Amino acid sequence: MQKIHVLQKKEDLDGERLDTKVVIVLDILFATTTMVGVLADGAAAVLPMADGEAALAEVARHPPGSCLLAGELNAETLPGFLAATPTNLIAEGVKGRTLVYATTNGTPAVLAARSAHAVYVAALSNAQAVVDHVVRHHPDNTVLIVCAGSAGRFNLEDFYGAGYVVSLFRAAEGRRDYTDAAIAAGLIHAQGEGQPEARHPLWLARAGPRMLQKDLESEVRHAARKSWIDLVATFDGTRVVKL
Repeated sequence: MQKIHVLQKKEDLDGERLDTKVVIVLDILFATTTMVGVLADGAAAVLPMADGEAALAEVARHPPGSCLLAGELNAETLPGFLAATPTNLIAEGVKGRTLVYATTNGTPAVLAARSAHAVYVAALSNAQAVVDHVVRHHPDNTVLIVCAGSAGRFNLEDFYGAGYVVSLFRAAEGRRDYTDAAIAAGLIHAQGEGQPEARHPLWLARAGPRMLQKDLESEVRHAARKSWIDLVATFDGTRVVKL
């Protein structure tokens, strides 16, 4: 029976035990939401980078104008980089271009999963498409839903997102075994459903008010929309691309 597990932060990934597992990476505010959004808008690929220095070195290897460079560290845009949020980058014009992307938690989480059997980049926006794909193509593999977390700490918005993914697996055909962490994430998601906006997990989470203070309310609302993008994004060890 397929096993569904949730890891509360990227640091819990064991790179030496991933070769048979399917990993779904989540960083709701905003890294994976951004990757999904730009690919849906026509970006050729996203190159996740460990940090800003690596991103600058990567851009230098590409023809001028072929890439967008975006990144943040501790929610502050890196000097000389574009802001790392989804609608901002889509407005910059991503069609046919490669996004070189460095964030505090999301891009390191994707990189940490590179030795897995398969790695998918997910957000609330494309969760249904990712779950449908995994159900069809990986019915026997253990699934690790990985929350990026925040600098080694648990965060609520990613755990809520993991709970939404768990709820979609529960709604899919087939029997699955859910670990306690997956059950807990599902309960958090269920608790958030039907709540007024002020009680929604994305607004209650530590990062939510911080983003609102930065005038990023429209970006949070973008990240909160569920399964409106029919796109599966996969990481091949170097690039995140649309299947």
